[in-house]
Amino acid sequence: MINMAKPQMGEEEKRAVLEVLDSGIIAQGPRVKAFEESFATMCGVKHAVATTSGTAALHVALLAAGIGKGDEVITSPFTFIASANSILFTGARPVFIDIDPTTFNLNPDLIESVITPRTKAILPIHLFGLSCDMDPILAIARKHGLLVIEDACQSHGALYKGKRVGSFGIGTFSFYPTKNMTSAEGGMITTDDELIAERCRILRQHGMRRRYYHDELGFNFRMTDVHAAIGFEQLKKLQAKNDQRRINASFLNANLKGVVIPTTPSGYEHVFHQYTVRVTDGRRDALRSYLQENGVGSEVYYPVPVHKQSFYAGELGYCDSFPEAERGAGQVLSLPVHPALSQTDLYTIVNKVNEFMIPNN
Repeated sequence: MINMAKPQMGEEEKRAVLEVLDSGIIAQGPRVKAFEESFATMCGVKHAVATTSGTAALHVALLAAGIGKGDEVITSPFTFIASANSILFTGARPVFIDIDPTTFNLNPDLIESVITPRTKAILPIHLFGLSCDMDPILAIARKHGLLVIEDACQSHGALYKGKRVGSFGIGTFSFYPTKNMTSAEGGMITTDDELIAERCRILRQHGMRRRYYHDELGFNFRMTDVHAAIGFEQLKKLQAKNDQRRINASFLNANLKGVVIPTTPSGYEHVFHQYTVRVTDGRRDALRSYLQENGVGSEVYYPVPVHKQSFYAGELGYCDSFPEAERGAGQVLSLPVHPALSQTDLYTIVNKVNEFMIPNN
C-alpha cells in the first residue's frame, strides 16, 4: 500500500532523543528553548513558543491576543475542526466566510461583509501547504483594527511574496506526525510581539510567571525536551523535504488526467502538505475505492465543512450556506505526495488514477 503519509525518523532524531533521556531533563528544558529559537529563525520572527499540539497553539494564541467571550473571529469553514474549536474554547464565536475555489483558502473579498462591532480578529488558514492571500487580509485588518492570527498548522516553510507564513500576525503550527515536519506531537506559536510571547509562555504553564506563583488561569500545554529534540532535528531537514514534496507534486501535475490539479499562484511557494485534486464528475468516492483496491492510499480533507458538522449546525445553530466550501467537500481528494515516495510509487499513483478516470486512454 502506498500510504498517505510516512513520518521519516533518521539516526539524528534517535540520537537526540537518547541524549535527552540520558540528560535527566525530560520535561520542558533547554531542548525546547533551542527548538523555539531555531523555529523563530526559520519563520523570520523574534519569538516562538512551543506547546503540546497545534490545537493548543491556536487556543493559547487566541487567548494571548485577548480574544474572549462575546468576540467574533472570521475564518474558513473548510478546515480541520480544531481551527474553529479553538475560537470556541476562548468563549468567542467563529464567523465563517466562503473559500476561493482555486486555492481552497478563505476568500478575502468576503471578509468585510461579515465584520461587526464584535469582530476582533481574522484567522486565515493556510490550507494544504499554500498561504492565504495575505495582502488584502492585512489591509482589511489594518483598516478595521483587527488582529490577524494565522493557522499555519499545515504550511511549515510556505512563502507568500518571499515571506514565511507565521510571520504576518501571530502564527500557529502543528507538529503532528503526518505534517511536513514532526516532533511526534506538538505545536508552536510565532510572533514579533514580546508581550504576546510572554503571555503565551504564562498561559502554557499554569498561569505562572515564577514557579508556584499562579497569577491567572493557565494550562499544562508545555512541550517536553523529548519532543523538542525530535522537532529540532526535523527542522534541519524541512527545506529538503519540502523541495521533494514540490518535485513529487510537479510530477503528478504533469501526468494526472481527468482531475483538476492544484495550482500555485504567482508569488507563492507551496509546501504540499497535501496534494489535493478535484474530481468534478461525481466519481470522487468511486475513484477513492478503486485506488484503495489497487494499493494507493487517498483521503478526503474534508468531507464535511465545519458549519455542517452536527455540533455546529445543531448545538450552535449555524445555518448559513457556503457553496464553494460545500462543493469542495464533495469533490476533493488528496493523493500521496510525501517525500518518501519512490518514482515507482509516483508512476503507480498516476497510472491508477488515469486508468479509472480515462479507462480507454
